[in-house]
Amino acid sequence: MQGLAIRDARERDLDFVTGLITDDAVAVARDTVTGEEQAYQREAFEAIAADPCHRLLVAELHGERAGSFQLSFIPGVAVGGAWRGQIEFVRVASPLRGRGIGEAMMRWGIEECRQRGCYLVQLTSDHQRPAAHRFYERLGFTASHAGFKLRL
Repeated sequence: MQGLAIRDARERDLDFVTGLITDDAVAVARDTVTGEEQAYQREAFEAIAADPCHRLLVAELHGERAGSFQLSFIPGVAVGGAWRGQIEFVRVASPLRGRGIGEAMMRWGIEECRQRGCYLVQLTSDHQRPAAHRFYERLGFTASHAGFKLRL
């Protein structure tokens, strides 16, 4: 996409990235952010930044922040020791949705996984997001497994 750059998030991007939560009704319902959570988010950001298997990324359109996602590389012993790429928290700022930014971010992430030698790229998506599911299917993802979560 013309004018789009993807880079690792910096500490000064954290408010933008976490602000994308309040820009999404489904996310707001499960991910409220108060002063206490902000400290945990900063701690998580520092852990991601320090680990070469995890990246928090920011997409900029013509130099302005437009979206974000997290990309993780997961080693495994299954499938002959194959690595997996995990894409999480894909968000585009609401005024910029529908311009191809999300697709460009996903294609960039998929290519990074390919370059790292990953066997596959996986993600999860909330059942309340049928439009997102169509988006991922259009990119070639298949709903091949059922996902389960246990809140602790």
